[in-house]
Amino acid sequence: MNKQEAKKRIIQLKKELNYHRHLYHVQDRQEISDSAWDSLKHELKKLEDQFPEFITPDSPTQRVGGDPLKKFKKIKHWRPVLSMEDVFDFEELEAWENYMRDYLKKSSTRRDLVGGRGDDFKEKKFEYYAERKIDGVDIILTYQKGILKTGATRGNGKIGEDVTQNIKTIEAIPLKLQLPLDLVVRGEIFMSKKDFVDLNKKREKQELPLYANPRNVAAGSVRQLNPQITAQRKLDCYIFDIITDLKLKTHQQVHKKLKELGFKTDPQNKLCADLKEVKKYYQFLLKKRASSPFDYDGVAVVLNDLALIKALGSVGKSPRWMRAYKFPGEQTTTTIEDIIVQVGRTGALTPVAKLKPVSLMGSTVSRATLHNQDEIDRLDVRIGDTVIIEKAGDIIPAVIKVLKNLRKGTEKKFKIPLKCPFCQSKVKRPLGAAAHYCTSKNCFAQQKQKIKHFVSKKCFDIEGLGGKIVSHLMDQGLIKDAADLFTLKKGDLEPLERFASKSADNLIKAIEQSKKITWPRFIEALGIRHIGEQTALDLAEHYPDLKSLSQASLLDLESLPDLGPVMSQSVFNWFGDKENQAFLKKLEKVGVEIEKISSPKKKTRLSNKKIVFTGTLNSLTREQAEAKVRAKGGRTFGQVNQKIDYLVQGNNPGSKKDQAKKLGIKIINEQEFLKMI
Repeated sequence: MNKQEAKKRIIQLKKELNYHRHLYHVQDRQEISDSAWDSLKHELKKLEDQFPEFITPDSPTQRVGGDPLKKFKKIKHWRPVLSMEDVFDFEELEAWENYMRDYLKKSSTRRDLVGGRGDDFKEKKFEYYAERKIDGVDIILTYQKGILKTGATRGNGKIGEDVTQNIKTIEAIPLKLQLPLDLVVRGEIFMSKKDFVDLNKKREKQELPLYANPRNVAAGSVRQLNPQITAQRKLDCYIFDIITDLKLKTHQQVHKKLKELGFKTDPQNKLCADLKEVKKYYQFLLKKRASSPFDYDGVAVVLNDLALIKALGSVGKSPRWMRAYKFPGEQTTTTIEDIIVQVGRTGALTPVAKLKPVSLMGSTVSRATLHNQDEIDRLDVRIGDTVIIEKAGDIIPAVIKVLKNLRKGTEKKFKIPLKCPFCQSKVKRPLGAAAHYCTSKNCFAQQKQKIKHFVSKKCFDIEGLGGKIVSHLMDQGLIKDAADLFTLKKGDLEPLERFASKSADNLIKAIEQSKKITWPRFIEALGIRHIGEQTALDLAEHYPDLKSLSQASLLDLESLPDLGPVMSQSVFNWFGDKENQAFLKKLEKVGVEIEKISSPKKKTRLSNKKIVFTGTLNSLTREQAEAKVRAKGGRTFGQVNQKIDYLVQGNNPGSKKDQAKKLGIKIINEQEFLKMI
């Protein structure tokens, strides 16, 4: 990116961030998620670091919070209330430590405050105090002779809003201290997840709009003109810093003093000997995040030595001695470099955005699904757009919003092609369908995806047979369909590239071992359109073998609960197709053996219960957990609806959790689920 491009991008980013900042801080509402905001701000910070000549005083990186509302009295802070700079990975955290060390080494004035020569800071070990970064609202409390005088929001960092009457209703904030001190402290006001859900249930009954998240409720409650409304919101508050100089030596002592004075502090704060311990604490909190009674989005990492803190000072509106080590976001921003089309096993064409690689939930993402043409048109997605992408659980990321204000004018519209990009056959969109389909039954791309599905973990589970090897075998003419896999010999594989004698032998053994398969897995392996794991299980329970299912009438299929006319027609059409009948005979001829499943003998807590999973479980994979549910007579589904009995929540839960809350579905954690099974 050259200087002119960088300048234009910086101007666009500042305008976009200021717009969303005003919504979030002044109007108590938001159009994009916190993680998407963080991503845009991080991009701006990096550009300003690269081109410092474009840094202006009004940049979002140079300011804190929002402007005070006119309806509140203004309070000037005793000293500026600073905002932490974010880091998103451990390498950035290490770079920050080196930055502090270099800064102290080069500045004799700063060194004099803590003592020591420049060389003393080359290998200096820093001790850190780590705290949960709670997703709430900043509050500055001022006490005179131990009596609460004022409570103020952070505002723009210099001037806040007087919300004293409101914060007096929060039980966690002491009105009188244990000692008659003149004192200024800083903390975070927040709302628990449980109280947030309860509040939304009440609003739903009253037919009022639901709140988006606990942070919004906390912000709106603190700024209520009527303190009685604030009192009803059950807000909580942790105090994390003393702004007044009490001649303490460490940040750990600050927290000890806060408790002595009668303030509520976070009991999970931790003293860390080095950054490696900070990383362990970060990973511990990340695992516990889903089961926490309140939201937090990272770890506040603070130098423990107050003399070093004083020596380092601040730059702009951010302290040099503190960083927010943010958790991987479920949403982030990036740009669409191209849009390509993938063809699935059913012939469906799926548009996929090729992205500028970006980190999302701990992994690097370079592609995101756009679902279909209707979704592209609804979002008005174009090649070159800056977009927000979201990832929930283990699902491929999806583009959920286009930031149109960041367009340059060179973006290109996209339309699904009229011909299949792989076989050049006609593409049609069936009446009432969302997707476009390749009309050829012999499409190479379709057949490849069918075989990949057939050998996948949920189906025949052939170890060592991935997509690249499937493509290689098809290119060499060794297989045309999945049944041909069972005719392969070791001698067929050894001449191929990447196949030594041992790897060829291992694959042949894996194929042979997979010949025996349970009846539901066999149904799913067939790749019938609209038929997934749960429906395959339903069919297996009603039809005991292949013969009975293949001879089922359309009327019989439609009479099954939860199958519906579309799925029934799909199953009926598949078994009525002559090519599919020939494929089944071929599988029988090569020795595929179908095992019947046994139903649970007695009733369990999960019998006939409908379960959805979100996030990552610690003790089980998603497949293992779903298998255990089915073994206990329950059923698993991929999406949340009103008929679901339980949502099982793991680490980093996705949007399913919000949907479940809105529908009043019971949400249980991993430990509760394990007890049930």
